[in-house]
Formats: sequence, C-alpha cells, structure tokens
Amino acid sequence: MVDLGNYNELEIAREVDFGVYLSSEDGDILLPGKYLPEGAKVGDKLRVFIYRDSEDRMIATTLEPYATIGEFACLTCTDETPFGAFLDWGLEKDLLVPLNNQKNKMQVGRKYCVYVYLDETSDRVVATSKLGKYLHNEDIKLSEGDEVQLLVAGLTDIGIKVLINSEYMGILYKNEVFQDLRIGDKATGYIKLIRPDNKIDVTLRKPGINQKEEKDDAADKIMRSLEQGSGWMPLSDNSSPEDIYQTLGMSKKTFKRAIGSLYKAGKITIEPDNIRLKKG
Repeated sequence: MVDLGNYNELEIAREVDFGVYLSSEDGDILLPGKYLPEGAKVGDKLRVFIYRDSEDRMIATTLEPYATIGEFACLTCTDETPFGAFLDWGLEKDLLVPLNNQKNKMQVGRKYCVYVYLDETSDRVVATSKLGKYLHNEDIKLSEGDEVQLLVAGLTDIGIKVLINSEYMGILYKNEVFQDLRIGDKATGYIKLIRPDNKIDVTLRKPGINQKEEKDDAADKIMRSLEQGSGWMPLSDNSSPEDIYQTLGMSKKTFKRAIGSLYKAGKITIEPDNIRLKKG
C-alpha cells in the first residue's frame, strides 16, 4: 500500500498531457508534469512524496516537504480559518493544523513547532502544536554530558524551550545563552541536568572545559582571526554580547578574559571600540 505522508518509490505507468500516472496498490496516482524529472519515461521508478490534494485525491510530488509523518518541524502560519490554520511545509498545498490541535490559536506570519501525523479519521496528513503526547520525557535515555541536537520550539520568560533529538523537551536558560536563537533554529547542545521530575536542562557549552582551557582556546581563536584578517577587530570591552557571539561564537565574559590575557602577554592593544595586533 501507499505510504501516505511519506516517500514512496513508484513506477511510471502512463503519460498524459498534464503529467504521468504512477502505479501503486491503491491505484494510479498523478504526478503533475511540472514535477516530472527531465527525461523520465514509462517504466522508470521515481521517489515521490504522496499526500492528498484539496479534492481529497492522492497526488505525488518530487518536492520535499519540511517534515514527513512522525517528524517535528517549525513552520510558518500562512492562513487561519474557523476550522484550523495552515502552515507552509514546502509543498503546493499547505499543511492543516485543526483548531483542536492548536495549543494556542495560531496567527498568520508566526512560526510554530508542530508534530506531523496521519489523521486516521480523515486519512489526511495534519499537524498539531500539542506536542506532549509525542515526547518521551517519562522515559529519558540520556545522561548528563551527552551531546544532543536541539530544535528551538518556543520562548519563555526564563529561557528557550528546545526539542532534544526529536524525542524530549528541555530548556536552555536565558542567562546562559549568548546568541540570538529563534523558533526553528537548530544547534548542538549538551545535557546539563536531568531533574527528578524528568525535566531536562541543556547548555550550549561543552562540559568538562575549565575556565583556563576556555580562556586559552578563546585567545587562540582571537589571534587566528586577527592574523588571518587585517590585524584588527571591531570588538572591545564595550561591545555587546550579541556582537561578540556573532563574530567569535563566545560569551562576552570569555572574550574579556581572553583579550585580557593577550594584552598582558603584549600581543594586542585594546582600544575603546576595537582590538589590534601589537606591532613589533
């Protein structure tokens, strides 16, 4: 049977003026001509994504959606109706989030983290922003210090909610983040603490590095940037944490320690709005 909401390898059965039909156990499925790879002919097998169009017919495309069945994604709302909202998921037909699947009522132009699944009642691919039942925080198979992949899922007063390895929900505390993270951004992180209530604290800083190692690594990075550039950098003690992180990928605290050590070693000069390699 066709794996609706996922990729399928199907054979071209016949050509028509507006595309080709692909053979499947569920009957022939149209692949519109605009998605047909150049040179494809009857008998060729194509990897296509299958979903239902606005008239409830199964249809194929060679476009790749931002998420398939069983995946999380952060998508932008393109329309809202009395029965639900629609999200841009990379296909011609937007992805429906039924009204009762919305944790908070969705607004056009905003981005939301959702889980994509096949609704058994309608046999349509839909999404939900109520993520709890699709996460596994009650059975965490991680250890403190593990490297993990993070997807920014939401913002709170105390920090940033992140999906961890597409399995768990965790939080990055605001006072430990020195970069601009937005919903949908991805990052590498580390498990900082697994609490008795199964809440997970994560950090972007690799564990096991002491302050001296961190300072020395930062100083080496600053020197390489200066030597490979023009010998100066538009950063100083007065620069914002955001500017420092965007340029060097380190916190302002680490940056100040590093340039302090380089200044004492006679390698750089520090001006109010820049640092420079010391001549001679």
